[in-house]
Amino acid sequence: MEECKTAIELLELEVEEDVELGLVDAISNLSNLLEDFQIETLLSGKYDNRNAILMLHAGAGGTEAQDWVNMLYRMYDMYATNMGFKTRVLDVLDGDEAGIKSITFEVAGDNAYGYLKCEKGVHRLVRISPFDSNARRHTSFASLDVMPELDEAPDIEIRSEDLKIDTYRSSGAGGQHVNKTESAIRITHVPTGIVVSCQTERSQIQNRETCMKMLYSKLAQKAEDEELEKINDIRGEIKKIEWGSQIRSYVFQPYCMVKDHRTNYETSDIQGVMNGNIQPFINDYLVKSNSKTSKN
Repeated sequence: MEECKTAIELLELEVEEDVELGLVDAISNLSNLLEDFQIETLLSGKYDNRNAILMLHAGAGGTEAQDWVNMLYRMYDMYATNMGFKTRVLDVLDGDEAGIKSITFEVAGDNAYGYLKCEKGVHRLVRISPFDSNARRHTSFASLDVMPELDEAPDIEIRSEDLKIDTYRSSGAGGQHVNKTESAIRITHVPTGIVVSCQTERSQIQNRETCMKMLYSKLAQKAEDEELEKINDIRGEIKKIEWGSQIRSYVFQPYCMVKDHRTNYETSDIQGVMNGNIQPFINDYLVKSNSKTSKN
């Protein structure tokens, strides 16, 4: 703002081309900063400032769907890099021939959960499959779950007798140590049926600690979703944004388009999106969903 004021004052004294260009740049920078600030003011949820844990799962479609999960993981990994976030794989199950059946990874950074919670849902891919010798067009689905990372939640009690803990050998990369010891941990919360697992740390203790964080996160998310459902029922929400709903389509053929079905925001720059440029979708969702909430 000060840069803009200074440039305007100089132009009032004498019009100079370099000062005019400086003012244009200053106004552009100010506009971008204001837009970013507006979006940050919308991140007021209980866990929005937390790190995020993302879980991608392949839908029906075999190798094609598993390759789609791999593509989405790359997209979110590049998005995290663009935002200055850090990613860490917690659990992964490789595909039978290519791709990934499922992957759980952490995205760490300021407001990571606040931004990425908008991505929760089913993502649809339409393309000519590279795995089809007849070059036919295929439609594939992958589901994404997003939850905040919590060390523990004060209002959530986890009793040891409610936990079923299994150990197994890690199947992913990690060297000889990982492959020869049963360091991987799977924890089932019996009352809810929630299952979490981690195999990327080198010891059972570390994997167990990570699993417990994930379990707290899932239970907190479950409680928040249940509360949101009550609120939606009270105010008569027409359409619920929830797990299992198709939120976005990525079309590679016969044309290029990525469209969000909740906001109708779309772009033809599909390569940019697959390279992690998904912030415009997130911003549009945050603005429109906040506007809808305010009206209700």
